[in-house]
Amino acid sequence: MQEAELQDLADDADYAVAIASEKPAPKSLSRTDSKKSETDGAELVYLKDNVTIHPTQYASERISGRLRLYKQGATVFLTWIPYKASPSGSDSMFQSSNPYLLERDRSLYTIRAVPFTDVRSIRRHTPTLGWQYIIVVLSSGLAFPPLYFYNGGVREFLATLKQHVSLIRSADDANVFLVNDFQDPLQRSLSSLELPRAVSIANSASTSVSSAPSGETSARTDDGGLSIIQHTGRRQKVNDPARDISIQVLEKFSLVTKFARDTTSQLLREIQSDPFSANDRKNHILAPLPNNNSNISDPENSITCVLDETPVPSDPHEVDKISLVWGKPRQTPLGAEEWATFLDVEGRILDSAGLRKRIFYGGVEHRLRKEAWKFLLGYCDYDSTFAEREYLASIKKEEYETMKRQWQSITPAQAKRFTKFRERKGLIDKDVVRTDRTVSFYDGDDNPNVRLLRDILLTYSFYNFDLGYCQGMSDLLSPILFVMKDEQESFWCFAALLERLGPNFNRDQAGMHSQLFALSKLVELLDSPLHNYFKQNDCLNYFFCFRWVLIQFKRELEYEETMLLWEVLWTHHLSEHLHLYLCVAILKRQRTKIMGEQMDFDTLLKFINELTGHIDLNAALRDAEALFFCAGENGEACIPPGTPPSLPLDDTALMYSQQDDDDIL
Repeated sequence: MQEAELQDLADDADYAVAIASEKPAPKSLSRTDSKKSETDGAELVYLKDNVTIHPTQYASERISGRLRLYKQGATVFLTWIPYKASPSGSDSMFQSSNPYLLERDRSLYTIRAVPFTDVRSIRRHTPTLGWQYIIVVLSSGLAFPPLYFYNGGVREFLATLKQHVSLIRSADDANVFLVNDFQDPLQRSLSSLELPRAVSIANSASTSVSSAPSGETSARTDDGGLSIIQHTGRRQKVNDPARDISIQVLEKFSLVTKFARDTTSQLLREIQSDPFSANDRKNHILAPLPNNNSNISDPENSITCVLDETPVPSDPHEVDKISLVWGKPRQTPLGAEEWATFLDVEGRILDSAGLRKRIFYGGVEHRLRKEAWKFLLGYCDYDSTFAEREYLASIKKEEYETMKRQWQSITPAQAKRFTKFRERKGLIDKDVVRTDRTVSFYDGDDNPNVRLLRDILLTYSFYNFDLGYCQGMSDLLSPILFVMKDEQESFWCFAALLERLGPNFNRDQAGMHSQLFALSKLVELLDSPLHNYFKQNDCLNYFFCFRWVLIQFKRELEYEETMLLWEVLWTHHLSEHLHLYLCVAILKRQRTKIMGEQMDFDTLLKFINELTGHIDLNAALRDAEALFFCAGENGEACIPPGTPPSLPLDDTALMYSQQDDDDIL
């Protein structure tokens, strides 16, 4: 029997309690009788209240609103307007579930008058448990965030829509309804992102793909195995249309990209419908970006800061003429003698901020990483003593062994009736044997470290059963095990890392959504000519940076460089989101080539992948620091609250959506 499809947050008991503790939602309104709307004489054909989006995985940040369909002439439009936050005690019938929602955020997520002539398809999800939701995909490949129908009504929505537009059920997936069956040009380039089982969204089960970088890359076949792609100009076809088209593209692909696509679409809609002009909006968002060469020198820190009070440049090219701030030159790694100066006699870190700053500018000698990473990842507290850390290790070791015994005790007969375990174990077994095999630590047949990699990932799938295992997690664990060389400590450091990066692997992909959106806003802020070029060439989705963000440049750098970058990022010295400024820095360094060669989307994807092994990390880090100071508060304002790797503000809100073992890398 097929398992019930458990999705999003509705299946989580803690989340249900959190909802029950809030003010009960009023009974939703659903109306399909036609009546004249109050605006422009348009005919309202459908209205539904309490339709909600989830900008992040946190229950407290969901946004409820009103979904409408209205008809003007022969065209049907869709709108979704968030409720305004009502003051405490207000007797307003409908109000935002997020009382702290800013007007700016309401404008960001508002869906304004989208004609169905621009809609390609609608994907519906009606799980046995959990909320129904739909995903609206535009002809351009952009998509809106999932719209959750807390009180049901998806069937009624589709039935009403079918009365006014041509709505055809897809032959490949009964849950996909085609509105405008156009070929999606983005699908031609999915292989360049190395997304497994990615096929065309069109009814055809195969698509010709432009060549990726020279050499070979791997992609999963329909049975979870690998197919080798020879980059001779064409890609071998992966033939599993029944599963791949319905699940991989319309579900998994939307998980990976829908926030970038949704926010891109929102930017385009704002240009057309905002009450103030594009120039006004630009000044409103970007001010007060500095526009002169005035600097303030800080002798103590050897940092030159650009004044924050000056107005935004009138010419976007002036951003490049600004004397960007430059941090200290990269230093030598932190050594044992200097490390000892940060500890008191009992082992406490006396100056955690100073230590993190030192590591930010120089990294850590490899022999010290085993100790330092425990603090950077949050496994050990900075104010803990030697004795307390020793006691913690003993307790955590027993906890780990208990969880490990849970899956080790599953008999073959039990595994036959435990589909979720069997599937996850199969994926892990396939992934670990191809993770960093060029590193001597994992090289060779029957390598015990590869078995440790597998055991830790399997144990984590029982530690966090909701999140489970997704492709890319083995990439995050590999350097940790390489450094720790201890199974239990590696597990707990890995678990601590996924407290921050776990949302990247959620079914709703809220973490990736937030980061790709923030990246697009940062590029718009710091390099508007490049942003405009991406916009003009249908590259505004920033898909090409997806792998950079998902696994923190793991596949773009040499192994030692990866470890250096990660410990720099984990310090959170300047920002928790320095990796986004690093993305901007790399793109800015390549801007002349990108724009000079007039790269289209396919060419850009190939070009970005070919940067692997050719990124000057130290220069990129200095550029990223410069861009951070240049952006100032405006840059931080581009990043939505709760964007990974930020920890949740409320521990009770850290919920993970159910996974179907989606491979998203």
